[in-house]
Amino acid sequence: MQFQPVYHDGEIFLPKIELNMACNQSIGIITDLKRKQILMNQLLDHSQYYIFRAQQNEYAQLTVEELITFLINVTERNDRATMLLDYFALKEERKIKIKNLSPSKRMYVTLLRVYFAHQPTLVLEEPYFYLEEQDRRQFKRVLDDLLKEKQILILTSNFEDALISCDTIYRLNELGLHPLDIRDAEENKQDVQDRDQPNVILQKITTKKNGKVILFNPPEIDFIESVNGSILVHVDGEHYDCALTLTELEQRLANFGFFRCHRSYLVNLQKVREIITWTKNSYSLRLNTGKDAVVPLSRSKLSELKTLLNL
Repeated sequence: MQFQPVYHDGEIFLPKIELNMACNQSIGIITDLKRKQILMNQLLDHSQYYIFRAQQNEYAQLTVEELITFLINVTERNDRATMLLDYFALKEERKIKIKNLSPSKRMYVTLLRVYFAHQPTLVLEEPYFYLEEQDRRQFKRVLDDLLKEKQILILTSNFEDALISCDTIYRLNELGLHPLDIRDAEENKQDVQDRDQPNVILQKITTKKNGKVILFNPPEIDFIESVNGSILVHVDGEHYDCALTLTELEQRLANFGFFRCHRSYLVNLQKVREIITWTKNSYSLRLNTGKDAVVPLSRSKLSELKTLLNL
């Protein structure tokens, strides 16, 4: 597995990398958002790799059983849906539509596409971060079984998530890959956090609505806006009050793909479907949230966004 060097402003941002992987091996690479995206993009044209991106969407209108049946048929496997529902521990959810599952269970069901992949190498971006504890254990069990005949590369910003399934872990920066000794996991975890503070993962964003405190995982958030001094966090067409400033949220959410697209807006780039050009100096971003959500894009931010998205 080879990665070509990438330069930014005349300086090396990602050196040339050659990663040797063997069957039954699981490797983790800890790095920041932009380097993760570059690695994933360079692997897209290689047929031997199955690529799973963070926040990948699923067929929301299908039930869990219908989705499993569809995946069996499209991959021409001999498995029975009832057997796999039991294996995936999804019998109780079999008649529930994907859109009605909890965020963790919805992501777990989406991740199960890796089970049906025919490629010998699975490349997964942030597979564990979005999962609650029970779903993490179930997905780890699936990956452990897949490792009997495949090799797995996990790209993450979280040391603990790399530890769950990886027997070899590297940290990646502009100087290349640096192996971590997972036998001293706690010591190395603190070392990574001390040296690379921007990669510290904050699991929840705290909001309030109708007197209740509501916690969101960053990937659930569509966008955040500042309105008359109030910070509103938008999730699935609803908005929630947040006590943090937009600048504080920008710093906390940088490694989750959030981008300051306007002085009053912070957007989750994983949810952006289209860049709209209204006039030569007027732009917006349309989101794939199930609602017709559009947020403004400052002209001064357009070139920065294009660089970030490799456009």
